[in-house]
Amino acid sequence: MIRWLDDLDVPDGDEARRWAEEELSNPRYADAKPTWFDMVARDIGRFLGDLFTSDNGANVGPSALIIVSVIIVAALIAALIIWGRPRGASAVRRRGGDLLGASDDRTAAQLRSDAERSARDGDWDAATILRFRAVARSLLERDLIDPAPGATAQSIAREAAGVFGDEAAAMRSAATAFDDVRYLRHPATEQTYREIAATDDRLRARRPEAALA
Repeated sequence: MIRWLDDLDVPDGDEARRWAEEELSNPRYADAKPTWFDMVARDIGRFLGDLFTSDNGANVGPSALIIVSVIIVAALIAALIIWGRPRGASAVRRRGGDLLGASDDRTAAQLRSDAERSARDGDWDAATILRFRAVARSLLERDLIDPAPGATAQSIAREAAGVFGDEAAAMRSAATAFDDVRYLRHPATEQTYREIAATDDRLRARRPEAALA
C-alpha cells in the first residue's frame, strides 16, 4: 500500500494550481453560476442576518428593524412584478436546444415553414410533428412556459393550459397526436395536421389570460 502511494504522481504547488484552474474552466461550472437575483437575495439575507444580531438590534430598536424589513420585502415584490421571475441560463439554452426529445435549433417560424412544406408534399407525419414543435417553440420564445429538461408533449400541453385555459382540450389533443405519430408510429392525416395548425394559429394571435386581467 505504501509503495503504491509512493508511485503516485503528486503535483507540486504550481502544477496543482494549474490543474485546479483547468478543472474550474469546465463549462459545467459556468452552468451552475448563480443568477443576479440569487446574488441579490443572498446579500439581502446576509444584511438582515447582521441587522438582527443582538448588538445591532439593541442599537437600532425593534421598530426600525421592522420598518427596514418591510421596505426590503416590498422592494423584492416590486422587482418581481416589474421584471418577472428571473430565468437561469439553462432555461435560455432550452429555447434554442433540446425540444421534445430532439436537438433542434429552429425557431417557431422556421418550424412552421418546414411543416407547411411537408404538408404540401403530403407528408402528414412530418408535418404533424413539426407543427407541434412549432407550437412548443412559440410558447418558449414568448416566455409563456418554462418546461423542465426532457419535457414531454403532454407536460408542455399542461403548461400551455395554465396560460390559455380554454385551449386545454386542444393542446391535449395536439400532444396526443404528436405522441401517436412520433412514438407509436400511427400515421397522421391531413385533419390531424390542420387541427394542430389551427391551435397554433389561435395561440399565436392571443395574449396570456393573466395579461388580460
